[in-house]
Amino acid sequence: MSLVKTLINLPFTNPNPSSSHGATLQLPPPRRAALYRPIAGLRLSGVGASLNGNGNYEVSKKSAFHKGADLATLGNLCVDIVLNVPCLPPANKDERKEYMENLASSPPDKKFWEAGGNCNLLIAASRLGLKCVALGHVGHEIYGNFLLEVLHEEHIDTVGMMDGNDLAACSDAYETLLCWVLVDPFQRHGFCSRADFIEEPAFNWIKKLPEKIRNSIQESKILFCNGYAFDELHPHVIISSIECAISCGTAVFFDPGPRGKTLFHGTPEERRALDLSLRISDVLLLTSDEAESLTGIQNPIKAGQELLKNSSRTKWVVIKMGSKGSLLITKSMVTSAPAFKVELVDTVGCGDSFTAAIAFGFLHNLPAAQTLMLANAVGAATATGCGAGRNVARLEVVLDLLKQSKINEDYAYWAELLEESEAPCMISLVSGLGVNGCADGFSCIPVRNVVEELLPMFEAAYEKTTIKS
Repeated sequence: MSLVKTLINLPFTNPNPSSSHGATLQLPPPRRAALYRPIAGLRLSGVGASLNGNGNYEVSKKSAFHKGADLATLGNLCVDIVLNVPCLPPANKDERKEYMENLASSPPDKKFWEAGGNCNLLIAASRLGLKCVALGHVGHEIYGNFLLEVLHEEHIDTVGMMDGNDLAACSDAYETLLCWVLVDPFQRHGFCSRADFIEEPAFNWIKKLPEKIRNSIQESKILFCNGYAFDELHPHVIISSIECAISCGTAVFFDPGPRGKTLFHGTPEERRALDLSLRISDVLLLTSDEAESLTGIQNPIKAGQELLKNSSRTKWVVIKMGSKGSLLITKSMVTSAPAFKVELVDTVGCGDSFTAAIAFGFLHNLPAAQTLMLANAVGAATATGCGAGRNVARLEVVLDLLKQSKINEDYAYWAELLEESEAPCMISLVSGLGVNGCADGFSCIPVRNVVEELLPMFEAAYEKTTIKS
């Protein structure tokens, strides 16, 4: 039995079962009261959530149009220490911990430091013009100061998790998380941090969602959360964040990442939090491998449709497929877009950059094809640089890729994939064809047309930034 069928076994009430989602991404509208059934054994306590007479949770409505921030990220703020090593760390946990402790015994030179984790997404989104805020813990030491400086320089606001009672504490648990990013001579990557070697979340002293974090979520149009948040925060804190977002009309983006499968085998509370995240997020983002691991379905289109079927609120499932491109799946249509041809330097941060562009398309009401091609371009631009953080996609590189429109077109692959899916809905494929047309049962959208609609949105913004600098 697939993980999703095992994990998601309670029906949810669709607040608008007759609605359909076409090619156009809608800015989250003022929400009518949404209804969903409580997860067994889970007490919902988010702001504005109340139990009505039918035993369902009624969520209060609040418009997303008047919120001050476009995108807020939950947790996963860390400093990456990027080092070239002769070989990657050993697989054995004890040996791996000793390896990391040896690295940490002498502080590395600052030239090896970089903003990591959700900072990649935030920086890429900020460079696309979104107003962003980082919600999470940063320590009061050299690494925390470095991270705050980087985010400030990239015009990103920060809201910390500490309250008055925490400020007097001074233990390792309050320090900024470090992630050792190790690169061997074959450009393979290994990652390790102290969160890998402790049973409790790294910031287990955060017992409840701070009021200032609630306020920031309420004032953001999108709340992004990924599986790595579980390394830092208790599941009930993550649940409270998602409930808070839903209660005030903030869209929820969830990317389970490689932690998705391990969370399924985690504690009951972790499993319930994963359940909730998969059920009621507005947008799910996964790689094709992650989609398969959660559904047991190899075909990414079928896997995406399975995730939609088991969700009460999800509008889109976005599947990242590396060098092949990406998919955007709704209940009424499937859109696929090929990747850009680039000289690959480093893949770290590509998925985060991709997500930034998906958020941009979501908020700016872009059609699915434009959203995917923009996301593919931003991810590809990051791949041409070394490392993530401040090295993620810059607008001028994204514009150059869009103008050249050199796509990794594999018509036969997409045709076979789409045919295998037997999708009972409209299927669109961005292609190098010069005109719109239909072939093999799906609609082809010329990449030239897609790019012509995207370029004016960013060229003017780039000219303004160039003049300022």
